[in-house]
Amino acid sequence: RHLPDLYHTKYERGSNWSDPEVAELLQLWSDESVQLELESCLRNQHVFNRIADVLRENGIYRTGDQCREKIKKMKLEYRRIKDNHRMIRGGSPPSGADAYTHGLPGGAFGSTASGGFLFGHPPRLGELLEIKCEHAESEDGLLNSDAAPPELLYHTGSGDEHDTDGKSAGLDQEDPVEMARGERTTCARFSPSGFSDQNQAGSSGTGASIAGPDGRDTGNQRDPEGSRPAAPVRQRKRRRAGRGALVSFLSWQRSAEERLISLEEARLEREAQAEERREQKEERRAEQERQHELRLFSMFTGALAAVRQTAPTAPPVAPTFSTDSTVPSATSGHTAILNALSAPATSGAETPGHSVYLSRRGNSIRQHQGILQEGYTQYHADKYQHTDNPNGIINMGTSENKLCYDLLHKRMTQPDMLHIDPALLQYPDWKGHRFLREEVSRFLSHYCGSPRPLRADNVVVMNGCGSLFSSIAAVLCDPEDAILIPTPFYGVITEDVHLYSGVRLFHVHLDCEPSGSGSRPFHLTVDKLEEAMRKAISEGLNVRAMVLVNPHNPLADVYSPQEMTGFLEFAKRHKLHAIVDEVYMLTVFEDTVTFHSVLSMDSLPDPQRTHVMWGMSKDFAMAGVRVGTVYSDNRDLVEALDKLGMFHGVPGPIQHQMAILLQDKDWINGKFLPENRLRMQAAHRYMTGELQSMGVPYLHRPAGFYIWADLRKYLYEPSFVEELSLWRCFLRHKVVLSCGQAFHCSTPGWFRIVFTDRQQHLTLGMQRIRRALEEIDGATSTLDTGTTNEATEEKGTEKTTQGDTTDAHKPLAVKSTSLSKNRSSEEPEEKDNNIPDAIPLVSEDFILLDCQTSHPAESLDSLIGALRQQIHTSDWLEKNTPELSAGEDPELLDVFKDLLDRARK
Repeated sequence: RHLPDLYHTKYERGSNWSDPEVAELLQLWSDESVQLELESCLRNQHVFNRIADVLRENGIYRTGDQCREKIKKMKLEYRRIKDNHRMIRGGSPPSGADAYTHGLPGGAFGSTASGGFLFGHPPRLGELLEIKCEHAESEDGLLNSDAAPPELLYHTGSGDEHDTDGKSAGLDQEDPVEMARGERTTCARFSPSGFSDQNQAGSSGTGASIAGPDGRDTGNQRDPEGSRPAAPVRQRKRRRAGRGALVSFLSWQRSAEERLISLEEARLEREAQAEERREQKEERRAEQERQHELRLFSMFTGALAAVRQTAPTAPPVAPTFSTDSTVPSATSGHTAILNALSAPATSGAETPGHSVYLSRRGNSIRQHQGILQEGYTQYHADKYQHTDNPNGIINMGTSENKLCYDLLHKRMTQPDMLHIDPALLQYPDWKGHRFLREEVSRFLSHYCGSPRPLRADNVVVMNGCGSLFSSIAAVLCDPEDAILIPTPFYGVITEDVHLYSGVRLFHVHLDCEPSGSGSRPFHLTVDKLEEAMRKAISEGLNVRAMVLVNPHNPLADVYSPQEMTGFLEFAKRHKLHAIVDEVYMLTVFEDTVTFHSVLSMDSLPDPQRTHVMWGMSKDFAMAGVRVGTVYSDNRDLVEALDKLGMFHGVPGPIQHQMAILLQDKDWINGKFLPENRLRMQAAHRYMTGELQSMGVPYLHRPAGFYIWADLRKYLYEPSFVEELSLWRCFLRHKVVLSCGQAFHCSTPGWFRIVFTDRQQHLTLGMQRIRRALEEIDGATSTLDTGTTNEATEEKGTEKTTQGDTTDAHKPLAVKSTSLSKNRSSEEPEEKDNNIPDAIPLVSEDFILLDCQTSHPAESLDSLIGALRQQIHTSDWLEKNTPELSAGEDPELLDVFKDLLDRARK
């Protein structure tokens, strides 16, 4: 009597579910991950709460308790159906969806044959029977009761079965005694699942099986007392129906799996075909790009040869590029194309393209190139070694003193140099340790001849003079401000002040020819500074400072005190900071010349704007130690540099060693400086003798590690393209020099040759230089034989001009002998010789650096950038045909067609 109330009380929370809601709930609950979690936990309320959350997202508002009770109710119903209805008499076996949803429409989840599975995949064999029944079994009191509640009985049989049931019911009513006896007999026989036969019969709606008096099942035949059909008949029907259901299920599963496999195979085949088409498309595109680039380079190669044969000799004027954004003429455009084509050859590889990972400044730094850096990189990649690499490159371009390494090694390995104090391993004062700044101030006071002791508080120590240049430019100038600097000058200063700070250098061009009596080549005067200042102001530049290098690099000039005073007075008039680089002050090797530092002046014209730099790399031959100092009376500058010192600090042990070295006046004055001076004199004497024997003019100067040599006569024409070709000729002969354009020289043909190296390297290096110049002479003679009479007359005129130029070089202390005098006599002999390595100056490795101009070359840079981008674009030729350019510039169209025709020939 109490079971119906208990049932309604327990399961009311899971009722009133619609068919789509039940389908959605079953789809979530049957997920493999949900089933695994349910099986692995003791309490599963949190799982049903998550299922309820997903249902709410789909518009079905149920709680976790309702979901759980609904699942329990359906499992209970399924278990009762499985035990009480092992077969549906007279009907077809239930499908998997019917077993789960008892009463849902047949097409609620799609047809089974079409693959419309309930949970998105076909059920496995036995899956429908492996339903968790913990909760159902826990209700033993309800399920094993003597009689099932009427509301739990499902009648799914046919109409005939209902009639039969009605008849059986009538018979039962007619003979209640036999009915009771049959019920008692049936109740004594329980099914394996715990249900009685009476329960099975009652819940099926078709009557119960009753055993005969002899214990045999009478099947559908009625016993003598008019009872129900015998049980064996029903059992045989159940077995037949079960086999049919199993066969139907296996057939359905097989067809579903076959359809799924066919769909998967079709998908894989489509993906393979798409991948194959994509690869074929990429191969076609790559081949088109290769063909386009091949045609493009073929065209430019033909243009190079044609223009080189027909181009007239250009005057020796440094190229300057206008900032005008107008379209260049045909000739200027052609020159830009040649320069752009050869630009990547400078570093031996293509210029890096634009990177999306870097800023504009980062891309500019990454793409920056220079001849000094290129030569240094190639030298390190193929360095000369007497035994290991005898055919390697000899470096006569980097300004390093390699004459005194034995003296330095002996001194730097003394016990006082090996001291390590805990304070040296800690963060120092960013201006440098106090003990080092005190030693630097005492050293400069002594060797600079200061009239009063210099103060250690005015000294800043950083890791090299390059860092000092960069930091000083950052604190004195704003981006796009300008600094005056005479040319030629050490070209790396450009990177020092520009890469970090965006400061520009405005060039004060010096003429290589003396301008009158008392003048000298590349003579810097106050008038030239004033003229450059006026020009900079007219161009709208904000000039903030001026750089003076004394002794000079690369000229090796030593300025007198009167000249330096005039320069500092000029800076004071224009309120310019004077940055004086005296890093070569102890490299004066001639006794007749004395160096005078600006710190030796009794009073500076503008002490607050005068800043003196010095370092260990040149005077002490320690380029790898990286110690540079600046002295300034301007406390604001010192404090600003102190803030930047944390980025350019010197290690503590290195500071200790430098302080000990500067303290040792006996070693400096008694051993190092005298011996270093003698060795420099000997190396300089050997180098100048070799240059004189080859007839090479040069500037005879008493300081520095280098000689500024004039090789203009070896240029086919006075241009920076030919100068670079000559530089590459030296590089092919395994010797590195520094050409004039690397120092922003306004006149092509000048080279810096470093002589402070061991005698063996100097001898081999000069032999290679001699062979390179002889190769140039041979190539020039070969080209001269193929010229016309008119060209010969023009060449004679040019030789006359060169003769005049040679006369003008008399102040250079040059003895032109040997090679230059014998050129005409050697020409017939050289004509008969085949020189396989003789390459004309028309080289494929052309580059034109913007090192002669004091204003930006925006139009040229944009043209070069556009060309490089178009080279890597496969459809460039289609988009830039001569016909498309006809409307813009007919003259440019004609030149383009002419170049194209020559390239095709």
